[in-house]
Amino acid sequence: MVMPLFDEGPTERSMRPYATYGLMAANILVFLYQCALDTQSNNIFEYTFGATPAALSGNNIDIPLFAPLLTLITYQFLHADFFHIGSNMLFLWVFGDNVEDTMGPGRYLAFYFMCGIAGGLAQTAIDPRSLIPLVGASGAISGVVAAYLMVRPCAKVGVFIFIYVWRISAYWVLGSFVATQLLHLGRTDASDNVAYWCHIGGLLAGAVLYPLLRHRHVELFQCVRRRDDEAPPPLPGTTPLPGAPPS
Repeated sequence: MVMPLFDEGPTERSMRPYATYGLMAANILVFLYQCALDTQSNNIFEYTFGATPAALSGNNIDIPLFAPLLTLITYQFLHADFFHIGSNMLFLWVFGDNVEDTMGPGRYLAFYFMCGIAGGLAQTAIDPRSLIPLVGASGAISGVVAAYLMVRPCAKVGVFIFIYVWRISAYWVLGSFVATQLLHLGRTDASDNVAYWCHIGGLLAGAVLYPLLRHRHVELFQCVRRRDDEAPPPLPGTTPLPGAPPS
């Protein structure tokens, strides 16, 4: 999977993305708090506020717990290590502002949290007896990825490959992310500790919710749809008649 560095302004910014900035700030502050804890205290913190599938599925477990349903929100602000939060915040920084611009901050926040909740529920459905707490914003950000792919799949995204920064279409960058999640669904081991079903749940929720929550004037798949007022190019060797309306 390639890591995005920036995108080339695929939407006409109508407002500052304060919701995206706020989400990033909250995630970073919680992670800094986790870093200040010793290992045992951090484990208790994750078990308390992480989304534990066994608790969500109604199994009685003898560990400190916050209200299980509320952990579907709180788990989205916890992260396991620097790479975990770094990659999540990078995706949110590059793609979240544009998705927010097409929805408005209120709908965007609702969309973000619902995708995260869907990711947590998907992981719980696959492994309902797991005692490992689910942590991270990956499910919510997977929903943001789905939304970005639906609004401007052809926007140019800068990615670092070897020693160069390449500008390639978003569908290649984000498509590789989606493909990676699908390829790992068949893994029988959990050595990388990645909740791939959480990502899939977020992606599916994003694909369903974004068309419903976007602003009405926002077109889907803009790079592959020709506007009605754009005339097709004339056939070779022909000249359009003066005043002829576009077909």
